[in-house]
Amino acid sequence: MDKPRVFVTRRIQDVGIRLLEGAVDYSIWDSVDPPPREVLLERAKDVDGMLTMLSDRIDEEFLSNAPGIKVVSNYAVGFDNIDVPAATRHGVCVTNTPDVLTNATADVAFTLLLAAARRVLEANALLRSGEWTTWHPNLLLGRDIDGATLGIVGLGKIGQAVAKRALGFGMKVLYTGPNANPELEQRLGVERRTLDDLLVESDFVSLHCPLTKETRRLIGERELRMMKPTSILINASRGPVVDQSALVRALHEKWIWGAGLDVFDVEPVPLDDPILNAPNLTTLPHVGSATVRAREGMARKSAENLVAALQGRRPQHLVNPEVWENRKR
Repeated sequence: MDKPRVFVTRRIQDVGIRLLEGAVDYSIWDSVDPPPREVLLERAKDVDGMLTMLSDRIDEEFLSNAPGIKVVSNYAVGFDNIDVPAATRHGVCVTNTPDVLTNATADVAFTLLLAAARRVLEANALLRSGEWTTWHPNLLLGRDIDGATLGIVGLGKIGQAVAKRALGFGMKVLYTGPNANPELEQRLGVERRTLDDLLVESDFVSLHCPLTKETRRLIGERELRMMKPTSILINASRGPVVDQSALVRALHEKWIWGAGLDVFDVEPVPLDDPILNAPNLTTLPHVGSATVRAREGMARKSAENLVAALQGRRPQHLVNPEVWENRKR
């Protein structure tokens, strides 16, 4: 019997490749750049499954072009690159890779918080430029962490991990989200607020919500103007959660003190994008999950999900379980 045919849209870690070997007939787009759209659509015509990245757009056009596809396994915890309702209509399973990147992403969010607060990039540039001539009392003054208030938007697993780190640094932690969680509040020692109250009270605001219709441009001009002029915004979730043009104005006009971003509206961010010239901005190139352990875990889970669905087993991390239930009826 022929093995299921699979297209992997980027070379993943060997631990994932080994799980595919012998189970499926796979091919890999062997470049660090994503496959062009026309290649993705062409490959969709004759595969049973696809292992995708956040940069691969899986939409109605793609799904209509993929008559035999049974599963799209995303190498990410987020899946905003996939039109899940469309996949569900087409009977295609969508899977993701939660849990394995929680701590790595929380570490990057807190790294951005610390680096933005203490002006690390600016200090490094000063040292390397040769313009650091002496120590003086007002050189590169930053913001204090201990005793400051951190507001977390989205207290999921990553948000909780950030809260634990913040509490260890002596911060007060607030959170906002669609649902109250009294047990979690008591266990972590955090307090719930409305988004508006959180923005007004917090010295740091860290975003950890998924990108949905409700969260797109969640933080815009109105919200940025509500924040303290001494506050810092951190975004390690998805770029479009923030109105990036409003953030540029906020930094130039000093509505807020600074920001730390691992994600952007367009990735990679164009070098002429105004965001890169905004003052008091600390940036990273979307490396939230970029540790060996996290990426190996993502490779393993995405491969396991893919193989399970193609072998008639329910994937462990199924985004649209109704597809599976419909298959079993």
